[in-house]
Amino acid sequence: MTLLSFLLGCVAFLLLLGPAGLALPRRLASDAIYPLTALVCAALGVGALAGLLAGRVESLVLPLGVPWIGAHLRLDALAAFFLAVVGFGGFAASLYAIGYARHEEEPRRVLPFYAPFIAAMALVVLAADAFTFLLAWETMSVTSWALVMAHHERPGNLLAGHVYLVVASMGTLVLLLAFGLLAGSHGHYDFASIRQVAAHRPMAWLVLLLVLVGTGSKAGLVPLHAWLPLAHPAAPSHVSGLMSGIMTKVAIYGFIRIAFDLLGAPVWWWSLPPLVVGALTAVIGLLYAVAEDDLKRLLAYSTVENVGIVFLGLGLAMAFRAGRLETAAALALTASLLHVANHATFKSLLFFGAGSVLDATGERDLGRLGGLIHRMPATAVLFLIGTAAISALPPLNGFVSEWLLFQTVLTSPLLAPWLLKFLVPAAGAMLALAAALAAACFVRAYGMTFLGRPRSAQAASANEVDGWQRAAMALLAAACVLLGVLPGLAVDALRPLLRLLLGTNLPRQATEAWLSLIPLSARAGSYNGLIVLVFMVLAGTSAALLVRAVAARRMRRAPAWDCGFPATSPTTQYTPGSFAQPLSRVFGAMAFDTAEIVTMPPPGGLGPARFSRRSRDRIWELLYRRLALLVERIATRLNRLQFLTIRKYLSLVFAALVLLLVLLALWQ
Repeated sequence: MTLLSFLLGCVAFLLLLGPAGLALPRRLASDAIYPLTALVCAALGVGALAGLLAGRVESLVLPLGVPWIGAHLRLDALAAFFLAVVGFGGFAASLYAIGYARHEEEPRRVLPFYAPFIAAMALVVLAADAFTFLLAWETMSVTSWALVMAHHERPGNLLAGHVYLVVASMGTLVLLLAFGLLAGSHGHYDFASIRQVAAHRPMAWLVLLLVLVGTGSKAGLVPLHAWLPLAHPAAPSHVSGLMSGIMTKVAIYGFIRIAFDLLGAPVWWWSLPPLVVGALTAVIGLLYAVAEDDLKRLLAYSTVENVGIVFLGLGLAMAFRAGRLETAAALALTASLLHVANHATFKSLLFFGAGSVLDATGERDLGRLGGLIHRMPATAVLFLIGTAAISALPPLNGFVSEWLLFQTVLTSPLLAPWLLKFLVPAAGAMLALAAALAAACFVRAYGMTFLGRPRSAQAASANEVDGWQRAAMALLAAACVLLGVLPGLAVDALRPLLRLLLGTNLPRQATEAWLSLIPLSARAGSYNGLIVLVFMVLAGTSAALLVRAVAARRMRRAPAWDCGFPATSPTTQYTPGSFAQPLSRVFGAMAFDTAEIVTMPPPGGLGPARFSRRSRDRIWELLYRRLALLVERIATRLNRLQFLTIRKYLSLVFAALVLLLVLLALWQ
């Protein structure tokens, strides 16, 4: 049996687990489905990783789908990398779900769609023709929509499902148009035939824009991100981790497959849309996250930022590839792909941590949390690792991919077009701003959640979560450390993928002394996560021993400094709003349409002064709301077509037929 056949068998088994979730008794269903899904996902991830390291290329055509075409499936280095992300991400989510499902209110609404959702993501990655790709893409959208709607009775979830379904349908329609242009007048929808005519495609730039919109709508690029902060928090927490950490990466795969594989060699100005949109997305996503008080919505907005970082790197790779700067292109693509894996790791960890907090307290509002480090110490430590990783702090994995991107930005003077010479450093500055905002955002998120005193009775009475949930978070935290300490091994694992897409490679890193990461040359820059980790451990241990040695032998206890406010009420602490207020004032008028409302009592009055803040998503107000009103008006006018006579209906059909024939003649 070939490796591709084995992987397809895993996908088929996941699809069968969907109806099994309904057939099994309620008590047995969760205890059986999630462990089986975890085992199959682990096999899927290990098999895909083996295929990536070996550089395997296998193809298969099944007699399914469109007649005379069949379902084309292909495993290459690009598919293997993203399939490994799907497999290991599904394994971690399923492991977490074993414990989380014991508190799930409606498991019968989740289980029938959970494993098929993972299977659909895997099938998108393995698809090698447009029909199979779009069928798997739509299955991924529908199953994830059903998971978002699992708790449809909760406030806001119906809106989340509606917006998600509309944006997903729009993205699929745009991708359908893109594949139509790729197929051309000959109608070859398999990827192998599309590659053969890549150099002779006159409207490749239009395909690129359509693909950016189609995949960007699923990934969360601004301004197509509006569904993401609504849908991700509405789903169960293990599904939120899959959607934010894994599904957005499948969308990125779709962009890479078409832009780097099927479209052929790029022109330099093709890099402008992903570069500009990626830089704007990175900053705008974090600006929204900084001002957000809902922990899961904050993490969803942070996903928008990280998707922007990935697309920024892909834009750089296209620019350098067009300029025949193969090494710089390989560095940019490596940074983007590493960030794909890194974000899948630490964002899943953070969503699982947020799910644990929600499980223990029933709260997502930062203003009603606090003090959980004493009641949930394991979750607090693991969540801290995730926040440090997403804040790009060494020696964790988030630092490595962003550092490689900055190394790529520093090579921008090698680019010939003057526009890129100015634009790439500007994108680098926005990347630096995003990194600073990420640190501020997650200092706030962690401090308001785990530090200080509890701000509600639910936070004060919280208990640590199930061992399965902690085990899943511990595995992801360990991956964050390993990918940060030994990044050279991950870079070397991507060599078959770089050879496939770019025909070149970075220098092999495993042979460097002390496992250092030297992407270009030692003079240009190097990083050694192992040395950084050892230094941090030694410095911390030495400081602790020194303090213990010079401190008084007798232990003394005293109240913590109260800053002049001896009241023990939690209201004397910083609130999430006060922590975010400086940034809200600086960027609020531009990004959030923020208004601060202060109500003061009249002179001599004894009433309290009140402060409130109102924030609105400018993109939602300026784009989505107006677009919805426009669609409503058009639909109202088109409603008259339901009351035409048969003669007028036939006239419309005839006019449409003539128009299509004219367009076909022009296309030929």
